[in-house]
Amino acid sequence: MTNISMSPFTNEIEWIDPPRGFTMPHFIPYKGDEDPDRHLKYYRSTMILYRNNDALMCKIFTTTLQGEAQDWFHTLPLQSIRSFNKLSFVFTKEYSSNRSIKRTSDHLFSIIKDPREIIYDYVKRFKMEKAKIVNCNEDIATAAFRNGLPTEHPLFEKLIMREELTLAALHALAEKHALWDEAKQFNKNESEKKHMERSPTREDSVLETFTTFTVPIGQILSKLKNEPWFELPPPMKGDLTRLDHTKYCAFHQGPGHTTNGCLKWKQYLEKLTNEGRCDEYLDRSTKRPT
Repeated sequence: MTNISMSPFTNEIEWIDPPRGFTMPHFIPYKGDEDPDRHLKYYRSTMILYRNNDALMCKIFTTTLQGEAQDWFHTLPLQSIRSFNKLSFVFTKEYSSNRSIKRTSDHLFSIIKDPREIIYDYVKRFKMEKAKIVNCNEDIATAAFRNGLPTEHPLFEKLIMREELTLAALHALAEKHALWDEAKQFNKNESEKKHMERSPTREDSVLETFTTFTVPIGQILSKLKNEPWFELPPPMKGDLTRLDHTKYCAFHQGPGHTTNGCLKWKQYLEKLTNEGRCDEYLDRSTKRPT
């Protein structure tokens, strides 16, 4: 009786026995939703010891298919697969729509430094995109990196004047600029921090010149602010994100310091006291300033 194969493989492949000592490798399954070329490269590298055994390559490859990919394999015509090359061809043809788009060196010209992006992050993002390009042209990459910088950036001028720079030297120079920018920002933050720390000292130096009241001056504010003659100060200026948000001033209606420690409120309250509007809160044991 003639043996009739009921699978896409020819009889020679159907009857193949694995070689002595063969151990089935562990494979990541292919379900039909990824790049077929990538899966083939992965399969060949895993089966590198058996690449000369064409029949075994065919038989084991089918075990890496799952889901829709396994269903597709069983739709192949009977005995239509005679070699692994044939199986590779029909496999990649079936899932060609899932192939990854191969990027060229020109893709790097689409990478532009964002105005809010520090130079260090731009260099890091550029390197990541370049790593995705096979056989990337170094000259094109160098030109693209320079093109992505704003013309007003100090690094752009240096790169224009030094055409002989390699891409590696260019990245090194950019990273030095990143360290420089970071140091400048750190010094700026420290300067602002010291300025904020000195401000309470100036306020404390004038505390003794103000009138003494029987209640905290924050309570006086809550009672006087609804009077028709009461005037609130203009909104605070500057970068409010750098202020101490654990403290709140009801006079300025914003963070940064407390109401009882507000110098502007103390000065305005002194003016109201001289006008006789705060007599009920005066400490009678002290003389009201004139």
